[in-house]
Amino acid sequence: MCGIAGIHAYLDVAPRVDRGELVRMNERMVARGPDGNGLWVSADQRTGFGHVRLAIIDLSEGGAQPMHACDGRLTITFNGEIYNYRELRADLQARGRTFRSGSDTEVLLQLYAEYGSAMVSRLRGMFAFGLWDAERRTLLLARDPLGIKPLYWADDGWTLRFASQAKALLAGAAVSRDPDPAGIVGFHLFGSVPEPFTVWRSIQSLPAGTMLTVDATGPGIPQRYYDVAAALAERAASAVAPVDSRAQVAEAVRDSVRHHLVADVPVAVFLSSGIDSGALLGTMAGLGVRDITALTLGFREFEGLAHDEAPLAAEVAARYGAHHVVRTVDRAEFERDLPAMMDAMDLPTIDGINTWFVAKAAREAGIKVALSGLGADECFGGYPSFTDVPRSVHWLWPVSWLPGLGALVRWGLSGAIAAGLRLHPKAAGVLQYGGTWAGAYLLRRGVYMPWELDDVLDPALVREGLHRLAPFSRIAATLQAGHRLGDFDRVAALETSLYMRNQLLRDADWAGMSHGVEIRVPFVDPFFLAALPPGPVLARMNAKDAIAEVPTPPLPDSIRRRRKTGFSTPHGRWLQDAAGAPRQPGIDLSAASRAWALNVWRAGWTGPAAA
Repeated sequence: MCGIAGIHAYLDVAPRVDRGELVRMNERMVARGPDGNGLWVSADQRTGFGHVRLAIIDLSEGGAQPMHACDGRLTITFNGEIYNYRELRADLQARGRTFRSGSDTEVLLQLYAEYGSAMVSRLRGMFAFGLWDAERRTLLLARDPLGIKPLYWADDGWTLRFASQAKALLAGAAVSRDPDPAGIVGFHLFGSVPEPFTVWRSIQSLPAGTMLTVDATGPGIPQRYYDVAAALAERAASAVAPVDSRAQVAEAVRDSVRHHLVADVPVAVFLSSGIDSGALLGTMAGLGVRDITALTLGFREFEGLAHDEAPLAAEVAARYGAHHVVRTVDRAEFERDLPAMMDAMDLPTIDGINTWFVAKAAREAGIKVALSGLGADECFGGYPSFTDVPRSVHWLWPVSWLPGLGALVRWGLSGAIAAGLRLHPKAAGVLQYGGTWAGAYLLRRGVYMPWELDDVLDPALVREGLHRLAPFSRIAATLQAGHRLGDFDRVAALETSLYMRNQLLRDADWAGMSHGVEIRVPFVDPFFLAALPPGPVLARMNAKDAIAEVPTPPLPDSIRRRRKTGFSTPHGRWLQDAAGAPRQPGIDLSAASRAWALNVWRAGWTGPAAA
């Protein structure tokens, strides 16, 4: 796991690569790669790569980057891990190729030499890379199928730049900071910035599951090689019956965990009191992993309350013989860390606090790699959206066809809510939006609604941003390749392609890598998704209970019966206290709180204070 950067002057009249710019980009990402720092500029000074290294596979200098092929034709800068690199290496050796190192990076070079850009479909792992082919004079950028690893790029019409962090591109000092209304509006709608946008107009996120080729004429159109909805539709169409669905789930989990344990350093696990992370720990133990460290995050505010993860997590850790580390956070530490957190946050997001602190705990414990249960809810229907969104669509679809009714009701309810009617502001839009998949999903996941944005942003910016973002079309587009999907798979595609990709995975990257910790996600794996039963079967079975039975012994009833909370944080109360606002009854656990979203945005993203 690393940080990558690159500059490619594709037009002959473009300025040559500025090594100082590459150095500045590397320096902005130094937390991602405390184990090494590399720089390469081609002989003609038209292409240059940077790299900061977190050594996980092949800890020797043989794994250092940027890495070159033996004949000098290919050069790569790579961020991620390829879990099936040993199998790929064996296949390439059988084809007569020889290797100088034990790294997965060299496998990528040899794989490209053998198969060209089609190589990406053979990779099982998380990755983002830039690969220069000196013979073809082309630069290939690629990102993993589900978007675990980020990749940002900027093109000024002369030169293309790329990096693992958008802020690294800005740090190079050659990329414009002009704001992008589409990304800004997207953050306020969703709580995260939807790809391919960022909050800077000149910087784009390369979408998950795509490749971008740059030749002498400049960048082409990103080419998609993986689509979530299409993959779920293919899984449903290719399913054969009868099968033992619970056994199929168990084997898929074991296989994915086995692959995600590939490393030359110890692999720990982030352990909550939930089923997903407990099943990962139990599966690791069942696969023969010994001396496992399990990290649990606790908060002073939660001690002695049902939200406290530590007691049940300790029970699970003891059950599977793990060394249990509980890291407790209080308001004072949150306030001390907040400036660093905002600086590390590569794009604005309403989440990531929990990951910041558990990754901090991992670094303090000397851990470089940890498994996370992220992605299980998207696979197994663990969110309320799997019930709420289809129900909304089926109930309200007939009404949505009545012209003007939804907008009229929304206008009337918005006024009543503003006048004191005790309803959530989203309730005003239920009739207008709830009858379509895109509208019902935005109601479920949105922070602010489109009609509210004029109250928090400049109306002209809102108009341009909504026009460019086209939020409802963007949500609907995630389902286009799987138009015959059932309700369960439709929601799975939406949650995987939007919430998980743009928020959860991005947060895991910036918050984990800020502490030099690689977070691996066995439930976020296209090979794993393909190995599961089809959506209708998962919808009928108690999939989470099946996950709890994967370890031997299975997870205890205390975990299986516990109401789902996940990692929660009391930052809502902390922010209230810091602002001097009176405390409300209970604890505000909403990571999607509007106050927090505004707090994040006001930290300064596109103005003079921007990092």
